[in-house]
Parts: sequence; structure tokens; C-alpha cells
Amino acid sequence: MATLNLEIIPIIDTHQHLWDFTKFQPPWLKSEPKLNHSMTLTDYAKATVGLNVVKTVYMEVDVALKEQLAEARYIEALCAGHQTVMAAGVVSCRPALPGFADYVKKFAKSPYLKGVRQVLQVPDAPRGLCLQPTYVKNIQLLGELGLSFDICIRPTELSDAAKLVDKCPKTRFVLDHCGNGMAANPNQAQWAKDMKELAKRPNIVCKVSGIIKTVKPGMSATKALTPVVLPTIEAFGIDRVMFGGDWPVCNLTSSFRGWVETLNEIVKALPNDDKHKLFHENAKRFYGLPS
Repeated sequence: MATLNLEIIPIIDTHQHLWDFTKFQPPWLKSEPKLNHSMTLTDYAKATVGLNVVKTVYMEVDVALKEQLAEARYIEALCAGHQTVMAAGVVSCRPALPGFADYVKKFAKSPYLKGVRQVLQVPDAPRGLCLQPTYVKNIQLLGELGLSFDICIRPTELSDAAKLVDKCPKTRFVLDHCGNGMAANPNQAQWAKDMKELAKRPNIVCKVSGIIKTVKPGMSATKALTPVVLPTIEAFGIDRVMFGGDWPVCNLTSSFRGWVETLNEIVKALPNDDKHKLFHENAKRFYGLPS
């Protein structure tokens, strides 16, 4: 049943990390021993074998500020080489800092770099950071340049995300990781309410990604994540959700295959056309990827 679908449905993975320590070494990995080593496209190919992953969109890995441009150029070159499944990238940024405009303008016309992200759920990103005037102005600039912004924010701060989106109506947004919904969420009702409210904005889509890492030992991943996935799809609609693998972070609790199988089981009742939208078509359209 699930295996058949996994073989047939082509997958565009919209949230694929990698870190090659010969190129750069994200500082935060020092506190994640299970992940603190090079994870390359060769490793990704092994992790996804047999799953019909046809394209990926690289997602930035919170490199040090001084390495941001190097990361962007490295990913751009990988995509331009057309030797791997990586077709596009979303790279790191710091919209509150001086020099943001000059930085993003360097690759605004790149056919491969589609957007930027700053993780807003880390200790050095206080609540309200994304609503500061300079931050908002720079996110508005992204819309003028045709670049998207990924929102990766604490689930209790989705109302801030809504305010940011409202202030930037010409910018396209992607909400990562189902708004960081989680297995056995103690704030499930508020999260679901905030997701419905945020989804009312037409210029934001949502990645069904990242949530497998919230499943604790002894839990059934399918049962634990159904209350996250299905309300997300209901809130945004099947035309505004996209699959993301979050490899290799998913390895903390599962594997790429384990996450795909779990998600496939959760959405097994969806029509095949809707599954194609979730796993492939929506990402192709949003990122403007070639056939």
C-alpha cells in the first residue's frame, strides 16, 4: 500500500539540508553530536534511495554570519552544475543587520536561489525581532526582488508571523515545519487556531516538514503527527502545502524514509491528485522549477 505510493509519486523535497565541513561548519552543530559531521549530497542520495526524489530545494543551515555569502555561492554552483537532484536553494540571511540589502541583491537575479531564511526560534532571536522596523523593511524588499522568506518561528509566536505577513503583502512567505506544531502539543488548541488565522493570508504557503523530530520514543509517529499534519492541510488547503524532508535533522528521531512513510500513511485517504500536489506539484509551481 504505502510502498506502492512511495514508488509512484515523484517527490520534490523542499527542505533539504547539507553541510560539508570542508566548506563550512555551522556553529550550532557542536551541541548536536549525532549530526556534527559532514552530511553531503552523497549521503542524501543513500538516505533517499528508492523513494523517487526527483528534485530538492536546499534549506540554509544557520551558518556563521561571515560564511553566509560563501554558502549562497556554493549552493548556487551546485544547482547550476545540474549533476545532482538539487534544483534550487533558500539561503541564510539576517534582515535586522546593516548590509542586508546589498547582500540579497547579489543573488536576486539568480535562477537558482529562490529565497532566504533566518531561524527565529533560537535563543539569540528574541520574540518580536521579525516585527522591528528594519526587519520589516528588508522583508518588504524581498518582495520587490522576487525572493521568498521562510518563517521558522516558535509555535507560540505564530501571531507575530501573521503580523509580519500583513506588513509585507508583496512578499511570498513559506511557513516551515507546520508552524512548528509538535507531537503531544500541550498548546494544541492555540496552535491550531493560530494556524487557521495565519493561513488566511494569500501570500503564504506551508511546508509539511520537520515535525518527525518531535516524536518521542514509544510514540506511534503516525498517531502522534496526524493531529499536526491534517489540521495544517485543512488550514492552508491542498494547493498551499509542500513536503519537506528536513534531512539530516530528521535522523535525530527517524530517517528520511521513515518520515516519508509516516506522512504517506497520514494522508492515505487523500485522492492521488492531492498527494501529487503535496509531494510534487505545489513545490514545482511555487519555486518555478523546470520539468
